[in-house]
Amino acid sequence: MKNYFALSFFLLFLFTGNVKGQKVDYQIVPLPKEIKEGTTGNTPFVLMQSTRIVYPKHNKQMQRNAEFLSEYVKDVTGYGLKIGTRKIKSPAISLTLGLQSSNPEAYSINISEAGIQIQGASEAGVFYGIQALRKSMPIGKYAQIEFPSVEINDYPEFGYRGALLDISRHFFTKEEVKEYIDMMALHNMNRFHWHLTDDQGWRIEIKKYPELTSIGSQRKESQNGYYENHERVLKFDGIPHGGFFTQDDIKEVVAYAAERYITIIPEIDLPGHMVSALASYPELGCTGGPYNVWTHWGISEDVLCAGNEKTYQFLTDVFDEIMELFPSTYIHIGGDECPKTRWAQCPKCQAKIKAEGIKSDDKHTKEEYLQSYVMKYMSDYLSEHGRKIIGWDEILEGEAAPGATIMSWRGEAGGIEAARLGHDVIMVPNNYLYLDYYQSKDYESEPYYAIGGYNPVDKIYNYNPLPASLNETEKAHIIGVQANLWTEYIKDFKQVEYMILPRWGAVAEIQWTGGAKDYPAFLKRLDKFVKLYQAKGYTYAKHAFQ
Repeated sequence: MKNYFALSFFLLFLFTGNVKGQKVDYQIVPLPKEIKEGTTGNTPFVLMQSTRIVYPKHNKQMQRNAEFLSEYVKDVTGYGLKIGTRKIKSPAISLTLGLQSSNPEAYSINISEAGIQIQGASEAGVFYGIQALRKSMPIGKYAQIEFPSVEINDYPEFGYRGALLDISRHFFTKEEVKEYIDMMALHNMNRFHWHLTDDQGWRIEIKKYPELTSIGSQRKESQNGYYENHERVLKFDGIPHGGFFTQDDIKEVVAYAAERYITIIPEIDLPGHMVSALASYPELGCTGGPYNVWTHWGISEDVLCAGNEKTYQFLTDVFDEIMELFPSTYIHIGGDECPKTRWAQCPKCQAKIKAEGIKSDDKHTKEEYLQSYVMKYMSDYLSEHGRKIIGWDEILEGEAAPGATIMSWRGEAGGIEAARLGHDVIMVPNNYLYLDYYQSKDYESEPYYAIGGYNPVDKIYNYNPLPASLNETEKAHIIGVQANLWTEYIKDFKQVEYMILPRWGAVAEIQWTGGAKDYPAFLKRLDKFVKLYQAKGYTYAKHAFQ
C-alpha cells in the first residue's frame, strides 16, 4: 500500500511538474515598453483550471481574441479555460477596450489577486496583450501558475512590422503559409508581404488569364546549387516544380491573417521578373518569344514590353482581380532588377519613349525614365481605386510616383534618399534583414544551403532602422521594418523555420521595442522564448546560444 501511494504521488508530481506552482516571467520577446511589478498589490493572481476568460458582449473580434487566449493557455499549460461574456465574482481574465492611447495597437495589462485585465486601444491592442501574457507563462503541466502583481504598458515602435515570404522560387502550401502567419503573430508582426510572382513561377489564379497558372506556375526543373566560381555554369535537379493558389485559397488565407490582425500585402513584381507571365502570354514581351518559365535564379533580360498597349491592359486586368482579393491599402508592384536591354532595342519601346517625350539626362537614361512611366501608370491606376503602391528602391531611378512608399533593400541609401524626398520608407536592408543569408560564417557546417551573406542574431538585433544622417522630420518617414525570406535555396518549410528562427526574435525587438540595445539581456529573454518554439515543434537555429 505504501508503494502504491508513493507511486501515485510520483505520477502526480511528474504530471504537474511542481505541485507548489510556478511563477510567470514578464521578461519576454519583444520586451514591453514598461513593466512595473508590485504596483497592484503583493499577492499574486493564481491561474487555475476554473479561471474564466471574459470578453465584451456583441464583439466578434473580442470573442475571437478570447478563443485565441484559451487556445494559447491550453497549448502552454494544458489548462482548458472557458470563455464567456458574463461577469463572475471569482477572479478572471478580463479582455476590455477603451485604453486611451494615440497608438491603436497599444495595450495595458494589470494583474492583482483579483484577476488579470488586458485592455487595448483597439481589438488589435488586446491581441498583442494576449501575446504578451502567452509568452510570459511557463511551459509545462503545473498544479498552479502564479502571476506576480504587475502593470504593463506597451505599444509598438513601428506601425508597419513586416515579413516577406517568396512562394515563386519554391512553392509552399496553404497550410504552410498559415503556419508562417501564426509565427508572425507570435512575433507581433502585422504585415505579410506575399511575393506571389516571379520569373520562376506565377502562383496566383487570375481568371481572365488562365494560362498564367496552367503554364506560368510550372517549370521543368530548378537550379541545383550555386554558380561555380561565379561563372554561369549551371546544374539542375531534373525535378518539375509547380503550384499555385486559387482565388478561393487566397480569400481563405486573407481571412485567416485578418483574424490575427495581419494585413496581407500582395506583390506582383513588374515590369521585370515577369518571365513566367511571358511564357504564358509571349505577346507581352519585346521579342515575342518563345519564352520558358525560368529554371534558374538571377535576373532575366526578358521583361514586359513597355511600348505594347497590351501590356498595360494586362496589368490593369491583373490588378483588378488582385484588388478584389486583397483589401490592403498597399499593393506592392516591385520595380526591381529590370534590365533595359530589350527596351533599348525594341521599336515599340522606342516609339513609346518618343511619343511620351521621354529623354535621357545626366542622371538617368530614357529607358530608366520609361520604367518610371510604367510605374507611375500603375500607381495612378491603383490610386484611382483607393490603393497605394509600394516599390523596391529601384523605382527612385527616374522619378518615383508621388505618394509611393519605398522599400529600401540595397542597403539604406535608397531609404535615406526617399525620406529626404518626402516618401514613406520601409527599411529592409539586405545586409541586416535578408534571412536567406547564412547565420554562421562556417557555411560547411550549415544543414541547408543559403544564397550567401552573413546575418547572425546579434547583427540583426543591433540594427537601428533610423539612420543618424536623417533629421527628425525625415526620420518620421521611416514607417516600418521588414525581414525578407527569398526561397531560391529553400525547398521545404522546415528550412523556412530554420532560416527565420530565432532571428525573427531580433527582428521583433527592432519592430516593436526599439530604444536602447542590451544584447546580453535580450539573449536571456530569447533563451526562454525558444521554449515556445520547442513546444510548437518549430525547427530553429542554435548559433546564438553556443
